[in-house]
Amino acid sequence: MKEPISDQILTAASALFYSEGIRAVGIDRIIEEANVAKATLYRHFPSKDHLVAAYLQDRHDRVIRSLQEVLDAASAPRDQIKLIFERLYEKADSPEFRGCAFALAVAEHGDSERVLTVARTHKKVVRDIFRTILSKADVRPDQAAAHLSLLYEGALATVAVGRDPQAVLVARDCALSVFDAAIYSTTSPKKN
Repeated sequence: MKEPISDQILTAASALFYSEGIRAVGIDRIIEEANVAKATLYRHFPSKDHLVAAYLQDRHDRVIRSLQEVLDAASAPRDQIKLIFERLYEKADSPEFRGCAFALAVAEHGDSERVLTVARTHKKVVRDIFRTILSKADVRPDQAAAHLSLLYEGALATVAVGRDPQAVLVARDCALSVFDAAIYSTTSPKKN
């Protein structure tokens, strides 16, 4: 079965945007890589801005699906947090890894409300996943979820700049310390 034309365009654009950057990749290059006519591309994506937003939405869907697989693979909240960072390490330990696609897109294309909306939604959903994990552990999730989310984001940024995937494992260890401290603060007796 042949891939739908819109998926063919999106696949080509996604690979180019992530590896080379949004501004560096023109429509003509995408048309060439996707092997479609210009009119076909514009019939499916009325502008480059629409195509960038579709790329980010597709990336969002894949990342959230991957995080959901982690939640399904481990039942204990601490193990889920550990596995999230270990899976990120596996991805970061690749020469093609450039960091967070959403941060890269905002840095390059942050004047687009479409791009900002998808990126902000993605960051909120990731934070909500950490919040859900923490609430299953009977921990007040807001502050700890913010800490875990920041560690996750920081790991992505650090690997992108420093090209050392070990930063993700450091972030994992910090995340587990945040989790342990949150558990301890809810189970330790309060002093009057």
